[in-house]
Amino acid sequence: MSEEYGELGVDKERLREVGIELDESKRSGTYLQEDQEAKTFASFFEGVEVMSIQEAMKKYEWVKDYFWKILRRDQDEYTREADTADVNGYFIRALPDAKVEIPVEACLYLKKAGKQRVHNIVIAEENSELNIISGCTSHPGVAGMHIGLSEFYVKKNAKLSFTMIHSWEPTVEVRPRTAIHIDEGGSFISNYILLNPVKLVQTYPTAYVEKDGTVVFNSIIVALEDSVVDSGARAVLRGENSSAEIVSRTISKGGKVIARGHIIGEAPEVKGHLECKGLMLSENGLIHAIPELEAKYPNVELSHEAAIGKIAEEEIFYLMSRGLSRDEATSAIVRGFMEIEIKGLPDALKEAIDRTLKMAEKDLL
Repeated sequence: MSEEYGELGVDKERLREVGIELDESKRSGTYLQEDQEAKTFASFFEGVEVMSIQEAMKKYEWVKDYFWKILRRDQDEYTREADTADVNGYFIRALPDAKVEIPVEACLYLKKAGKQRVHNIVIAEENSELNIISGCTSHPGVAGMHIGLSEFYVKKNAKLSFTMIHSWEPTVEVRPRTAIHIDEGGSFISNYILLNPVKLVQTYPTAYVEKDGTVVFNSIIVALEDSVVDSGARAVLRGENSSAEIVSRTISKGGKVIARGHIIGEAPEVKGHLECKGLMLSENGLIHAIPELEAKYPNVELSHEAAIGKIAEEEIFYLMSRGLSRDEATSAIVRGFMEIEIKGLPDALKEAIDRTLKMAEKDLL
């Protein structure tokens, strides 16, 4: 597998930065797309299918029923622009009752200047468990736009965790459009990590949660100088006893961050919590937190907390008194701030997240 990747002309170091291992012994499946072309895809576990969306449409007549089902073609100019004949993307499906603990990896790689148009479909069938790590990145020096549409379907009592790590160039715009449907008793965990410079990211996934279902959105975002990141998540709690948690950690080191969160309670006994914390490391940056709670039923439980601040000098002095240098103390505080307890992840995904965070520390000092 590693020799095969070497022939693809992609920057291996950029792939490793976003958690792509290029090692079938560590993955249940793999997918790599360069611009509009699916370069390679394979499944290494009998309980999961991995292929391009174009191949899936040929293989299964029913795939069209999942295409544009919870996203709208006319949602905005970017969804309309991605509705083209050459659109490609990944199709990942966990079969009923399959337990896919070792992650499937998927990489969307922008190599040439221009626009990459992607439409992904992910299905976790009934009683299945599926873990995915998606690394989106660009070739060094490239300028362009990534338009990524994704539709996730978590069937009854299924569990799906999706970790997305972005590493773009300062000349790239990114416009993800994502929707998730979580059936009765289903669970969806989303982890979004952006630590490198980017021109613009605009993302606001929406989850529709049925009875006894749950959704968790975690995000760790660093906006470096000249970067603009407009991010957040929305959860629509449709079914009784459904729940949602949206947790974000944002850092501005000269960039602009808009951190959004919206939970809508539409059924009895639903629970939701928003938590947004921001850390300012530059006088030139901006963090704007916009939490929203909306109740459409009497007995719902929705809450939020938001806080933005700077590193307290007393914290630095305390750590320096314990033998750390000022840079080491600052690094430890920032590292602790970015840590989010993510439940239900396999060790391989936790390791990929930890490795990515450690690589970003040097840029924050």
